[in-house]
Amino acid sequence: MEKAVILAAGRGSRMRQTQHSTTLTASQAELARTGMKAMMPVGRPFIDYILASLADAGFRQICLIVGPDHDAMRRHCAGYTSGRLNIRFIVQPSAQGTANAVACAAPFVGDDPFLVINADNYYPATALTGLRQASGAAVAAFHPAGLGQGNISPERLRHFAVLLPGLDGTLERVVEKPNEAFFSNATHPILVSMNCWRFTPEIFAACRSIPLSPRNEYELTDAVTYAIHTLREKFQIVKVNEPVLDLTSQSDIPEVTRRLAAYKVNL
Repeated sequence: MEKAVILAAGRGSRMRQTQHSTTLTASQAELARTGMKAMMPVGRPFIDYILASLADAGFRQICLIVGPDHDAMRRHCAGYTSGRLNIRFIVQPSAQGTANAVACAAPFVGDDPFLVINADNYYPATALTGLRQASGAAVAAFHPAGLGQGNISPERLRHFAVLLPGLDGTLERVVEKPNEAFFSNATHPILVSMNCWRFTPEIFAACRSIPLSPRNEYELTDAVTYAIHTLREKFQIVKVNEPVLDLTSQSDIPEVTRRLAAYKVNL
């Protein structure tokens, strides 16, 4: 598997919210106001680190799902197509949710399996390589202890989706924003989703079949649920006990910058 899709068309509403306790450089503060998290300068633009990590993991064909006004990102990333990666851009006309964004990638994917990741997360090599080497559909499932080594606090972690395996060890369902009772009554190790997936082209039928969510969006978790329970697709669970660097809000920027300082980008 050499194809990867990066979801980069989000509005970045939480990044645009000013947080006065955060110390940012002038260029970081300016970028934060746009909400374009993938272009945030954290040494280099954050997207550079994501692209380099994909290249290091063996991915060669990259599709960036961008918004209609993301010309700066397109110009920046286009310069890397003569190196280790072949980069393509597909515009998501309006922000209709993550399942809609994935569906936009169908012309790029064709009949091949492909990786899907967020543009505001820096994933460990074990997750990217593990999914590339898997077969069929799969999801990276993160242990909370490993995520705790990154910049995601335990309080914030409880707002992430949880992956529940079935009796055969494959993914049975995704629990979005579980409540406190869920964690208190859990009888199995908690596995967290950071939206890091290996899909087959079957996911496109699922994305086309789901209704709008209460948030008036087409949600990727709903498409995965449809693929499991209606299309009977099995999702292998690839367990990862390492951190993910999460660039959601302005308060994340200084720590992400510090942690990526030693990473040498090779594009």
